[in-house]
Amino acid sequence: MAITPRQFEQMQARLGGPKRSPVPELDTSLRAATTKNQIIIGVDPSLRGTGYGVIQAGRPSARALAHGTIVCPAGWEHSRCLAKIAQTLREVVAQYRPTVCAIEGLFYAQNLQTALIMGEARGAALVALAEAGLEIFEIAPRKVKQSIVGYGAAQKSAVGKMVQRLLQLPEPPAPDAADALALALAHLQASHRFGLGAPKKV
Repeated sequence: MAITPRQFEQMQARLGGPKRSPVPELDTSLRAATTKNQIIIGVDPSLRGTGYGVIQAGRPSARALAHGTIVCPAGWEHSRCLAKIAQTLREVVAQYRPTVCAIEGLFYAQNLQTALIMGEARGAALVALAEAGLEIFEIAPRKVKQSIVGYGAAQKSAVGKMVQRLLQLPEPPAPDAADALALALAHLQASHRFGLGAPKKV
């Protein structure tokens, strides 16, 4: 028996229920616009060797603007090291004008003295970055390695090689600088995930 168009529509209505509006897709235009040329500084704090790395978002990939290590000799007093960390970061921020910072999150340390020293270095860095009005986010070391290498317990050398590849650098950066660049890259990747596993704002 032939089915008329009207009967066919009625059958569809019974089987499929009322016609539903399509689910809107996520609008990526705003996020893309805000991150297109965004400049991010990553900071890996340490009293004797604070790493920093500055990248600029772009397509097809981000590019490195600067990276280095703030080295403080073993003979320097803690206060002198903290002053150098803060001052150097102020100079880097003034030169490259980042708007966002990704800093290494606190980690568990069995040695209380080590934890206190790391906290001092981190505090000096945070003061300099906050003074400049940057948005500051912290990312746990394991999450950075997972984001960049795909393995949360990756060695420093693996992080350095992947950072070199992602930023198309002529050679792997120094270990502390590589960690800082990895932090910046991890934040950039997280900013494209629409809040899924977003870094914690400090």
